[in-house]
Amino acid sequence: MASDLRIALAGCAALALAQGIGRFAFTPLLPMMQDDAGLSLAQGGALAAANYLGYLVGALWATRPAPAALVIRASIAVVAAATLAMGFFNGMAVWALLRFVAGVASAWSLVYVSAWCLARLAESTPYFNGLVFAGVGGGVMLAGLLCLALAHAGASSAQGWMLLGATATVIVALVWPVFGGANGGGNKQKATRLAWTPQAVRLVLCYTAYGFAYVVPATFVPAMAKAIVPDPAVFGWAWPLFGATAAASTIVVARWQSRLGARRTWMISAFVLAAGVAAPLFVPGLAGIVVAAILVGGTFVVITMAGLQVAREIAGAGAPPLMAAMTAGFGLGQVTGPLLVAYLGNRGIPIALAASALLVAASGVALCWKEKP
Repeated sequence: MASDLRIALAGCAALALAQGIGRFAFTPLLPMMQDDAGLSLAQGGALAAANYLGYLVGALWATRPAPAALVIRASIAVVAAATLAMGFFNGMAVWALLRFVAGVASAWSLVYVSAWCLARLAESTPYFNGLVFAGVGGGVMLAGLLCLALAHAGASSAQGWMLLGATATVIVALVWPVFGGANGGGNKQKATRLAWTPQAVRLVLCYTAYGFAYVVPATFVPAMAKAIVPDPAVFGWAWPLFGATAAASTIVVARWQSRLGARRTWMISAFVLAAGVAAPLFVPGLAGIVVAAILVGGTFVVITMAGLQVAREIAGAGAPPLMAAMTAGFGLGQVTGPLLVAYLGNRGIPIALAASALLVAASGVALCWKEKP
């Protein structure tokens, strides 16, 4: 039990670094970069897209067999270094490059840390699996709280990147021994050809819709809140709330999923996600942002867990390439959202929110049908 807890905590910390900081630290820092670096909303969308494009490349790259321990250690170290470097450089070109590199490494981390932990926790309680994936929301919450404190202290966005990079470096040092030695493992994944059945195509499309739908609120929630309430002591709480909900959801749903099944869990979560994405369009003021933070935060990691489980259920031995295809579709979807906002400018967020809500609701409907074996 102690060993299982150590594995789960290491996985949780690694995902907090890779996802909460490597992918999503930019979100709470965006309002600060708008204020002190003159970053426009369109430029923010472009930087987010660079990170998500890196994630897409990393997800495709991660389908190639590689020693798990080596990849995990390298990827979390690269995330920490790229995050820290954001505080020492200036300009869109270098920022875009660093966000791209962080995206590649965060995808490696998600794929290999998840596989490494889930393989070792297969015979353990489901709550340990929930704890591993709670790291995503925990990292989001950590980054949000640190940025909230920095904004309150009047710190710059560069100082924010430095602090988050230093925090990531500490996490790397703490988990480094766990992902090595006898427990680290060096086994390579066995390549299996993907059978493109109608159900497999449907899963990839639904997962792509999920990637597009969650990314707009996940990228712009603090910026939307700032537009309503300029006081950082108020709007700064939107992102920590998002992360706290995400962290709690994986542990709570770990029990429900065994009763509902992975497919139904995904379907229900898709409809809840649609409601959260659309909330700012129908609920005026800060209340709409809060509803979005809770509903989107409470579903976006749950859908990842449930979606990968459905892939295992329908593909069997062919699950790894199906998961890779789903992850690539997800990456493509999340690149498209920020690019749409960047293209449309200030009117881009409402249009992207409406399109996202409709698309992910349609994916929930599509998941209602299941082909007979």
